[in-house]
Amino acid sequence: MSSEGEGGFHMVDVSLITSGSRRAMLRTDDDVRIEAVYEPPRASVTDTAVTGTAVVVAHGFTGAADRPAVRRAARVFADRGAAVVTFSFRGHGGSGGRSTVGDREVLDLAAAVRWARELGHARVATVGFSMGGSVVLRHAALDRDTDGRADAVAAVSAPARWYYRGTAPMRRVHWMVTRPAGRLVGRYGLRTRIDSRAWDPVPLSPVEAVPLIAPIPLLIVHGDRDAYFPLDHPRMLAGAGDAELWLERGMGHAENAADEELLARLGDWLTRG
Repeated sequence: MSSEGEGGFHMVDVSLITSGSRRAMLRTDDDVRIEAVYEPPRASVTDTAVTGTAVVVAHGFTGAADRPAVRRAARVFADRGAAVVTFSFRGHGGSGGRSTVGDREVLDLAAAVRWARELGHARVATVGFSMGGSVVLRHAALDRDTDGRADAVAAVSAPARWYYRGTAPMRRVHWMVTRPAGRLVGRYGLRTRIDSRAWDPVPLSPVEAVPLIAPIPLLIVHGDRDAYFPLDHPRMLAGAGDAELWLERGMGHAENAADEELLARLGDWLTRG
C-alpha cells in the first residue's frame, strides 16, 4: 500500500500489526525511508481527560524504534491515554540513509508528525531523548507553520550546544562520529550508520532554537546523574526561553534512564492541552 499526503510527504508499505496498530515506512522530504510504528491509546476515555493526542517519540543516538527503552516509553504513554508514534532516525534500525547526528533528523521527525496528523490526530506532541531531544527543539523552532508542527515539546537529556566534549562519554561519541574507525564501530557494533561528512552549514543549536519555540509549551527534563551532559545544559536551555524545567534526582541519561514513574508524568504533561 502507498499513499501521498500534503507537502511532499509519502507513506509506503503500511501493515497492520495488532488491532489499531500499524507499521509503516515513511518517506522524508529529502527522500529517506524511515521506519515508524503507530499504536492507539490503551487507556479508555473514562481514564483520562485527554482524547485525540498523539505523542511522537524521538530516540537517542544509536537507538531505534524497536529498542526496549523506546518500547517501554511507548507503552507508558499509551497507558496515559495517548496514541504513540515511534520511529527510527535515518541511519538507525530499519530506516535508510545515514545519521547526521541531529541535523537532517528534523526531516525524519517532521515525517512522523505528519503521519500522526494523517491518521486523524489534531494535536501532536513530541518528546525526544538526548540527540532526539536536540531534534525536537530544532524541529519545533523550524516547523512552526506546517502540517509537521508540534503542539507541545519535551526534551529529555538534551544538549544545549554542539561539539561538547566535557565528559568522557561525549569524547567517545565524538570519536565514533568523526573517525573512520569510530564509524565502523558505530555501524557494526551499534547498528548505526553515520554520515562521514561534516556539517555544512552548522545547524541551529538547541539553545538557539529555544527562544523560537514559544508559545508552544516546552518542557526540559534532565537527570542530576547524567554522565553525558552536566546540569549547565538543561539550565541553559530553560533559561533561553519560556520553558518548564524538571531536574530529576538520581536519573542518568536519556530513555534508558527514564523510569516508569517519570514516563507517566511525561505522558500526563504531553497529553495536557
